[in-house]
Amino acid sequence: MMELTPAAIATTYFDALGRGDVAAAMGLLDSKVVWHQPGANRFSGEHTGIEGVGALLGGMMEVSEGSFQLTVTGAPMVNGELVAVPVQFTGTHTRGSMDMSGIDLLTIRDGKIIEVHLFSEDGQAEDIFWD
Repeated sequence: MMELTPAAIATTYFDALGRGDVAAAMGLLDSKVVWHQPGANRFSGEHTGIEGVGALLGGMMEVSEGSFQLTVTGAPMVNGELVAVPVQFTGTHTRGSMDMSGIDLLTIRDGKIIEVHLFSEDGQAEDIFWD
């Protein structure tokens, strides 16, 4: 069986997220994945392992009252095992809303996402939304 390219793995991951198949998306993460969440809010910092990332994403869905959504806005850009994906992310809750673009940078090795770095176009607005 041919191994999927990093771009194909990234596409599969974002497709799963887009259709709400969190289990399929999480299945593409390495068990020791390291997730770097930007900013200075309750979710910022490093989250490790499937459980840590699952807790992060679950917390974001709770704070956003189930409204947090991520949409891919362009083709994946690949440099070796790094894949940068332009995204738009949105969410609303009783205190406000968020709608901004960003870049998700995935490190993919041996068919698994081993590291995730997220970048937001307006870190201060994102901090306000999550806090």
